[in-house]
Amino acid sequence: MFLKKILLSSCVLLTLSGCTTVAELTGNDSTTLSLNAAQDYQLIVNDAKAQNALDTSSSTYKRVNAVFLKMKPFADQVNKTGQQFDWKLSVLKSNELNAFVMPGGKVVFFTGIVNQLKLTDAEIAAIMGHEMTHALEEHSKRSAGATAITDMAVKLGKSYAGEKLGSLGSQAVDIGSKYGVGLPYSRNLESKADRGGLMLMAKAGYNPEAAITVWEKMNKADGGSTNGAQKFTSTHPSNNDRITDLKKNMVEAKQLYAASAKAK
Repeated sequence: MFLKKILLSSCVLLTLSGCTTVAELTGNDSTTLSLNAAQDYQLIVNDAKAQNALDTSSSTYKRVNAVFLKMKPFADQVNKTGQQFDWKLSVLKSNELNAFVMPGGKVVFFTGIVNQLKLTDAEIAAIMGHEMTHALEEHSKRSAGATAITDMAVKLGKSYAGEKLGSLGSQAVDIGSKYGVGLPYSRNLESKADRGGLMLMAKAGYNPEAAITVWEKMNKADGGSTNGAQKFTSTHPSNNDRITDLKKNMVEAKQLYAASAKAK
């Protein structure tokens, strides 16, 4: 499958409900991380093309790409990494409820998250902003430094084991089990990406309320499974906790949204 090579090239895909981040394990500097990520991203694109899994023409692709292009200038405005990002987007034909970002601004969306959740453009922007923030705040580098390969990697392995990744899925399970540490730290990064994405989508002119409805839809997709046990054994905030935190930041986000409307 097209994800196989990226895992083989010493990257681990960290996944949560609807969001994934690729984290290098070598502790490399930002430049090296971006260069490695660009190579791995191309592997994904090449494999997707070979398997006719790269979407470049559907209505879903056009909608995701339009949001990506609209948000990119605002992402560049808040880029404080000292590196100019070479933003790129690929949309992959897959039923997975997922999207992920790689260092340097390589964003991948799965058609499943858009189509199955019936996302509006603003809800796509909420996910896009979240992923862009992961890259802009170099969360993959921080995760590498903290060796924060979490139990979400285990979930990824289970979802692909024997079906798409074969024995490689088992390898992901083993890696995730061995290094499942730093859980509060990972939750913290996800919360920061939620907040940063909320502000970014508002600046780009998307109603920030859509960030809440994304997680409400994800709750339904998860069957409402946000009990205390899951929250404390997971590396990431529960969907309900995300909604609570997003609401706390909504006043500021709506101010940015209003300012963007006036600027038009």
